[in-house]
Amino acid sequence: MRQIIEIVPNYSEGKNSEIMKQIIAPFTDNPDISLVTMEMDPSYNRTVVTVIGEAKEILKRMTESAAIAVSRIDLRIHIGEHPRMGAVDVVPIIPIENITEDECVRLSNILANDIFEATQVPIYLYSKSATREQCTNLPDIRQGEFEGLGEKMKDPKWAPDFGKPIPHPTAGAMAVGCRKPLVAFNIDLNSNDKTKVLKIARRIRNSGGGYRFIQAGAARLADRGLCQLTMNLTDYEQTALYQALEATIMEAKRYNMEVLATEIVGLVPKHCLINSLKYYLKLDDPVKVNWSLEEITDLAIKHFKLRDFTIKKIIEYYV
Repeated sequence: MRQIIEIVPNYSEGKNSEIMKQIIAPFTDNPDISLVTMEMDPSYNRTVVTVIGEAKEILKRMTESAAIAVSRIDLRIHIGEHPRMGAVDVVPIIPIENITEDECVRLSNILANDIFEATQVPIYLYSKSATREQCTNLPDIRQGEFEGLGEKMKDPKWAPDFGKPIPHPTAGAMAVGCRKPLVAFNIDLNSNDKTKVLKIARRIRNSGGGYRFIQAGAARLADRGLCQLTMNLTDYEQTALYQALEATIMEAKRYNMEVLATEIVGLVPKHCLINSLKYYLKLDDPVKVNWSLEEITDLAIKHFKLRDFTIKKIIEYYV
């Protein structure tokens, strides 16, 4: 029985497509795995890659990819809107089919060890793989970013799970762990005022007293002349997509801002979309629907103001 997982490695390179082609090469031309998406963002200077396939083969290829990334990315000269502490910043492992979360936690330990042996980059286990409470949330591990990593690691509290408490000179550190499907949801606002957008983010995120399962920040997209409220929904069953969007719309009114569009980075489970579409279509949660993936896609674009969204952004399209 094939055990299918999804990984979503985030690389601190979003401008040089030639470098990224080299980094993702291990994921190509392999019958056991599928390179689903590679989403480069020059403003963030970050690329999010999604790979689905047989677990053992993915772990092998991820180790190869990490080694290439460490050899090609130098964080000493890296500038971008997205917080980062590593050349390969984070590698989430998500169970998809015939595999449990506990098994993915075990795989995350194997992957972390393999990557460390191949690269000598210190690695933290995070989320469900975390061995310490302070390492559960990725933003806490990443706080201080690459530039503050050396000083941070002097505190035994922030020693890595793999490797010495000394950052790799050019690749920093990395986080690896099993997590539930996370929805990366960004909202474009008709403003270039990053300070005010950050104030909105603080009001809706958990750390600011907002929704329990929202992590949020702000980014200025210079190439588009606007700011984006960036967020992760860490448990879309507890905090729904519509709640994140409507809370942003409400708080944006304080500054005479409007939502222009939204985007989902990486993949999204169809149930995440269905649960929030019921809100806009005034359907109770218990009501069952039998929408096709095509119908879900069309409805999501309409009601969530999604741009650059296709059926291929839905996990179930692949499994």
